[in-house]
Amino acid sequence: MIIVLKPGSSDADIEDVSRRVRDFGFKTHLSKGEVRTIIGVVGDDRAKEQLLALQSLDCVENVVRILQPFKLASREAHPENTQFKVNGVPVGGKQIVVMAGPCSVESRAQLQAVAGGVKAAGAHVLRGGAFKPRTSPYAFQGLEEEGLQLLKETSKSTGLPVVTEVMEPDKVDVVAEHADILQIGARNVQNFSLLKRVAECGKPVLLKRGMSTSIQEWLLSAEYVLAGGNPNVILCERGIRTFETSTRYTLDLNAIPVVKKLSHLPVMVDPSHGTGHWEYVAAMAKAGLAAGADGLIIEVHNNPAEALSDGPQSLKPTKFAQLMGELRPLAQVLGRTL
Repeated sequence: MIIVLKPGSSDADIEDVSRRVRDFGFKTHLSKGEVRTIIGVVGDDRAKEQLLALQSLDCVENVVRILQPFKLASREAHPENTQFKVNGVPVGGKQIVVMAGPCSVESRAQLQAVAGGVKAAGAHVLRGGAFKPRTSPYAFQGLEEEGLQLLKETSKSTGLPVVTEVMEPDKVDVVAEHADILQIGARNVQNFSLLKRVAECGKPVLLKRGMSTSIQEWLLSAEYVLAGGNPNVILCERGIRTFETSTRYTLDLNAIPVVKKLSHLPVMVDPSHGTGHWEYVAAMAKAGLAAGADGLIIEVHNNPAEALSDGPQSLKPTKFAQLMGELRPLAQVLGRTL
């Protein structure tokens, strides 16, 4: 349920209502807008009838049931778009955020070459995989903690925040020490133990949609992180599995406006995994922004032909720079900045 306070309610009013809700045994999540303040209430649905009595308070405008199963991720609980900063990079606002880098961290030289290229082209966040979930047990699994150290080192030298994947609950702390954003990959979108753990780490979370995950399931996964006390969640559409074999996955651009309608969370698009072919990345990146995405995550490699993972879908730094140049006027047409 949500408790909508009247315009002009004081901080004392907000604290009084919040205290009453907590005394009933519920958790509260505060959302302050320009005009109204909304208190989200999370707890046992069977006991929420007692909350209706709070409508008698002078500062309460209404007590409303949230119809969606994802309570905190819903626009009903948080009408305004979620916005936050990652080391000075604004997420969820007017600026489009571009995360770029190699699928896997392979060496210091490789990472520094790619990081320098994507920064020069205007990327805001460096992406790179240290722990790599692979379909085959014989494929390159990543440099693990050495890869994390290289990411942190490169972040310091370039000034770019880092996003990297965490795969196991017991690795959250070490990844959080080296990264600014923790990525939950498609294969772990419903790993609820991992979702609960990243909720506790205090770092923003990039939550990729699973290849067979419905939008409702995706948002319920985000709900685990929000309910655990971490409000800084970024959703990422990266393609779903369909009957089509021309591309690696089918990039579901429908999901962007649908999620934007249902949820206040920022949404990004991954055209690299969504297509699996570098020559389609630019077109789908543009389409994603036109559909309303708040950002892009793009794989870039200085030598895709010899990449240890996902070479066929990786752009060379020169192609990435060309794409960034093409995205700037598009962002302006959309009323945004890059």
